Amino acid sequence: MKVLIAGAGRLGTQVAQVLSAARNDVTLVEHDEDRITEIGDLPAVHLMAGDACEPVLLERAGALTCDLVIAATGRDEDNLVISLLAKRRFGVARVAARVNDAENAWLFDGRWGVDVAVPAATPLISLIEEATGATGTVALLRLSKAGVEVIETAITENSRAAGHTLGEITLPAGTVVATVVRDGRPTVPGPEVRLLPGDELLLVSHEATEREIHAAFQ
Repeated sequence: MKVLIAGAGRLGTQVAQVLSAARNDVTLVEHDEDRITEIGDLPAVHLMAGDACEPVLLERAGALTCDLVIAATGRDEDNLVISLLAKRRFGVARVAARVNDAENAWLFDGRWGVDVAVPAATPLISLIEEATGATGTVALLRLSKAGVEVIETAITENSRAAGHTLGEITLPAGTVVATVVRDGRPTVPGPEVRLLPGDELLLVSHEATEREIHAAFQ
């Protein structure tokens, strides 16, 4: 799946990392060049500086061949313009947009090219579903065509994985850690990363269930 994400804030960056870890072709566009520098290199993510409200920039970013466009900027007016261009000008099959101000939610519908409107309080987008529960592990993304599931689990003081490195954790078959989010910043995971209470992990799996991943960490 080819994905274009506009807005490299925490939300856009996390989604880019998750989708790229699931073997998708991901381009992340951000108008603030300082933010691009701050992010640095994201594995398998194409970073592009520019204004995604400009049709020329969207075309350069690959909008003509995208399967999914995610408008995740901090400005509702920008997200609406990006959505409308993606759907009407570039014919993108699926467009998701973040709603920053609840009072503007009524605008985020098919008239503006939005297939999926996501409130700012919701952590991820489009094919990502939010769930709650005492387990601390939720399925965030199901890519039925790819047979891939992305699962989030949070480390608490009571988690069995707290204080251990990723290399010490036995993961279920067909599962990899896509990113570790600490203090709001996603990082590239390595076996030497020691898990701390408050860490959030995003895992990509072709085989494991939520229960199996929960058992590995909780």
